[in-house]
Amino acid sequence: MTQSTSPVILSAQNVDIFYGENRAVKSVSLDFRRGTVNALIGPSGCGKTTFLRAINRMHDLTPGARVAGKILLDGQDIYDPAVDPVSMRRRVGMVFQKPNPFPTMSVFDNVVSGLKLSGVRDRAQLMQVAERSLKGAALWTEVKDRLNTPATGLSGGQQQRLCIARALAVEPEILLMDEPTSALDPASTAKIEDLMSELKKVTTIVIVTHNMHQAARVSDTTSFFLVGDMVEHGVTDQIFTSPRDERTEAYVSGRFG
Repeated sequence: MTQSTSPVILSAQNVDIFYGENRAVKSVSLDFRRGTVNALIGPSGCGKTTFLRAINRMHDLTPGARVAGKILLDGQDIYDPAVDPVSMRRRVGMVFQKPNPFPTMSVFDNVVSGLKLSGVRDRAQLMQVAERSLKGAALWTEVKDRLNTPATGLSGGQQQRLCIARALAVEPEILLMDEPTSALDPASTAKIEDLMSELKKVTTIVIVTHNMHQAARVSDTTSFFLVGDMVEHGVTDQIFTSPRDERTEAYVSGRFG
């Protein structure tokens, strides 16, 4: 894929992430542009998920964790004391490795839970958002007659797409995806990969994946992490066919990791 020329929506500037005295991510600087899919790759424990979680301040919830440097969303530092983390997380959605629908809620209530927390009560508005979000997650035709049934009755792949619909309902500017297909079968994985190319029309995606083929298929840019360092960042085709760093070349060619 070619380099996007759309505006930068997210800019990480010299980001360090610490767990106690351990520096898990070291001076990472990265820009992500609007309407793109951006893959973070690297071996287990290299810092990619740690970095991803910093983008919506999930480390606020981890005792002993702290983030240094700046992460700018549309030019505003998300770690500025004046920024409300709850409001910020509506702008930066998150989909986790394992599908996590709210088990006591119906399909419909799962999708609109974020809107209800924001005070929206109008049933017609909630239904409109639910339909739009489920269509956005390529799930509407499968669940339109099951909206009032428990979300736990869906298959694993459907549950993951439901979680994507739930994130889309609040219209995030960025959607973070942490290994979103690692627990799914190949058919469900293919549906979510197809979905990403559609979703980037309305949001910017940052995905952590261990799957080299997936990164090559779905992403516009790829960043290679190793032992807390961001070794190389570039257009995905360049990273996989002509990486500049020999460590990147060794990883993408399967010689380690």
